[in-house]
Amino acid sequence: MSPSALTQAQAGRRIVALRRDIEFHEKKYYVDSDPQISDREFDRLMEELKGLESRFPGLITPESPTQRVGEKPLEGFVTVPHRRPMLSLDNGYSVEELKDFEDRLRRLLPGAEIRYTVELKIDGLGIAVHYRRGKLRQAVTRGDGRQGDDVTANVKTIRSLPLTVEDERDLEARGEIYLPFSSFRKINEEREEAGEPLFANPRNAAAGSIRQLDPAVAAGRGLDIFLYSLFIRDEEPPTQKETLRELKRLGFKVNRHWRTCRGLEEVVAYWEEWKDKRDSLEYDCDGVVVKVDDLEQRRTLGLTAKSPRWAISFKFPARQATTRIEKITVQVGRTGALTPVAVLEPVQLGGTTISRSTLHNEEELRRKDVRVGDIVLIERSGDVIPRVAAVMKERRPPGTKPYSFPQKCPACGSKVFKAEGEVISRCLNPSCPARLRESILHFASRRAMDIEGLGEALVDQLLDKGLVKKIPDLYGLRGEDLASLERMGAKSSQNLLDQLEKSKKRGLAELIFALGIRHVGERTARDLAEHFGGLEDLVKASPEELEKIPDVGPKVAESIAFFFKQPETRDLLRRLRDAGLNFSAPKKTSGRGPLQGRVFVFTGGLASLSRDEAGRVVESLGGKVAADVTKKTTHVVVGEAPGSKLDKARKLGLALLSEEEFLKLVGKSSP
Repeated sequence: MSPSALTQAQAGRRIVALRRDIEFHEKKYYVDSDPQISDREFDRLMEELKGLESRFPGLITPESPTQRVGEKPLEGFVTVPHRRPMLSLDNGYSVEELKDFEDRLRRLLPGAEIRYTVELKIDGLGIAVHYRRGKLRQAVTRGDGRQGDDVTANVKTIRSLPLTVEDERDLEARGEIYLPFSSFRKINEEREEAGEPLFANPRNAAAGSIRQLDPAVAAGRGLDIFLYSLFIRDEEPPTQKETLRELKRLGFKVNRHWRTCRGLEEVVAYWEEWKDKRDSLEYDCDGVVVKVDDLEQRRTLGLTAKSPRWAISFKFPARQATTRIEKITVQVGRTGALTPVAVLEPVQLGGTTISRSTLHNEEELRRKDVRVGDIVLIERSGDVIPRVAAVMKERRPPGTKPYSFPQKCPACGSKVFKAEGEVISRCLNPSCPARLRESILHFASRRAMDIEGLGEALVDQLLDKGLVKKIPDLYGLRGEDLASLERMGAKSSQNLLDQLEKSKKRGLAELIFALGIRHVGERTARDLAEHFGGLEDLVKASPEELEKIPDVGPKVAESIAFFFKQPETRDLLRRLRDAGLNFSAPKKTSGRGPLQGRVFVFTGGLASLSRDEAGRVVESLGGKVAADVTKKTTHVVVGEAPGSKLDKARKLGLALLSEEEFLKLVGKSSP
């Protein structure tokens, strides 16, 4: 039966079946690491569910998989008391301290046989999740142990945490939210690209993600969770071993590396094993947690004001070392970002010789006042790049001077650019040797100059052989140059030369996009081409002139103006013009079309047409389409599941249009 012909009752039954299938496959993928279908098959299930819920919104429930990111941004977090304290653990750093721990147990449990369950200590954020009648209802941070923040909307975005469990009793599970190293690296790369301060370690990033007021931000961070404690109607299973097994039976993600130990010798052996193996993990582990296994023995042992007497955290040796900074250099990344790097007197750390450490950015370097000659504390966590954790200023040798950050790119000598409010300085020269490979790949991409066949392997060969040192060199390539390269016979060489010749006819908008100007995407490139009509006028435009274009704010205008002011850019454009590339476009005439002077922003999904189609309709009628809501926006079109743009539009008092109202305005019939 066609989805459009379904009755509400039939849709309800199909929705229940889809949710069940999606929950099963989420568990297999995120908890069991045993996927049973392809990503595309999973996406089809989710798309069908979203489609049905869109048609029958009365059937949407909070525990639907589509609602993991269904919450609007929060105004703040509500403080919630814990039903029982979430206490911290005492720490032990040596076998002697572990023996002292056991001696205390034996004084309180004279003659008893004591068994331990030992688990890896995940360096994350403590959380308590509550289920009622089988559905996730609340998630609360550890806070001060007595009360914490309600972060349910953010915790729901963690795909390995079930939204429903097959148990109608009231449940409370406790565990640790953490950020895998792969997610940590990705977040810091994105923050560096955006000019934002980097997170120091995965734990800080996890805590920062959970405290986001917009759940959509938390959803994009790649958080994960391990559970280790369970209360069923306020009662616990009789042993820790059974707790972990029951958590797994209910569908929770449990760290599989736990072990039951009969005495301290086995505990120490487990600790020694993981002290050496922790770098093989995909998350930060800073020790093991030793727990008395038996619940009745725990009750006898009781609690102190701060921690349980029946558990201790047995920490691994800190992965820190002190060394001296011999030199500070600056690296230029593929995006042009300038990153200061400390060259260190080599030191052993976690079994590895460390001779370099990132200093992140100019602002971080100044904040810590790192200088050549300083004695510093180096810290390493898992496979995260070593960092300077602290400067020992009391040991600073006399005569040191604050580091002077370069105002020119160390790789090409171009003047560096740092946008207001950003912490990253950048080289914007697309022909800079440090970023040339990525610049060429972007220049040749389908949406830019569309040079088919100019892929990564060929670009690498061209650079290695010295055939291309700047982007315009592409247009000076000859057949004999190319034929000498690996897998480039006469036919392949001629095909590439034909593609290069064809690219000369690409429009001005595509050329502007191909230049890789920071903050200039396809739509802005098209707006610039239409507004100025030629590259010469764009090159001469001031930031004030650029800001007159919809969707070009001060930050974007400054970036464009700076780019075109540089001598390297002028030389690049001169050579591209000499090569015969198209530098002009029909200038868009003003005053035509019923939507002339109106600026539209779309938020949420449209049922009758795509965002691109809707944008083309607006532009065909003389209007403009912008990516974000600003004071220049005149209309905001609100579709299904709108984002934060809607809230911004309301604050600015802008006109809001439903999809039906928009279609009526542009003369289209409703679906």
